[in-house]
Amino acid sequence: MTTLPETTKIVNEIKDGWLTIWFDSPENRNAMSEQFTTDFMATLNAVKDDRSIRGITLRGKHGIFCAGGDLKQFGANQSSDADSQEATYKMNHGAGDMFDLVMGMPQVVVAFVEGAAIAGGLGLMCCADIICVTEDAKFSLTETMIGIPPAQIAPIIVGRVGLPRARQLMLTGARFTGADTDKWGLSDYIVQDPDGFAEVEAGLIKGVKKCAPGAIGLTKQILMATPHLD
Repeated sequence: MTTLPETTKIVNEIKDGWLTIWFDSPENRNAMSEQFTTDFMATLNAVKDDRSIRGITLRGKHGIFCAGGDLKQFGANQSSDADSQEATYKMNHGAGDMFDLVMGMPQVVVAFVEGAAIAGGLGLMCCADIICVTEDAKFSLTETMIGIPPAQIAPIIVGRVGLPRARQLMLTGARFTGADTDKWGLSDYIVQDPDGFAEVEAGLIKGVKKCAPGAIGLTKQILMATPHLD
């Protein structure tokens, strides 16, 4: 039986071999704080080698997926002293490790976005194997608008949409809704509401459970390795 860690910024639910990870940090619109990252990675590591968990759905409580990085925490670390620089390094490196872990999970990972997926939240969404969004969900890559490069998520976005579209998204501060995500190559399904996603998710779960879990895990390894193979 799967033993999940105690968490404060996410809520975990397992039903019939499928794990739903709810982002639950209302004070910062589900932004990726240090505690969020710790809770999230602890959960993923707890189920990574558990083949009874066939898939994982990522979604947010409070009507929003993820507002990106925790800018207040990031700003608090921005000073010239060594301790602050080390804290910034750890936070940035931790985010990169988190994205790598999501992309490397041997289970099928589904992201359902309602409300908004901004900056790193959009990057996190793109780590999923399958993306479903609501028509009215809001998206943007805001890093360059606040004076920082989207260093951790740039290769993830490029891998999802391709270099030309990634350039346009990242260099113009583009804002768009879920209804436009198919144009950008950012969604696999567009629904009107959570009920619509429930239908999509049920179909995905049915399909995944027809496949061998070990074969899915190895196939994902091959897919992630293809850009580096001759």
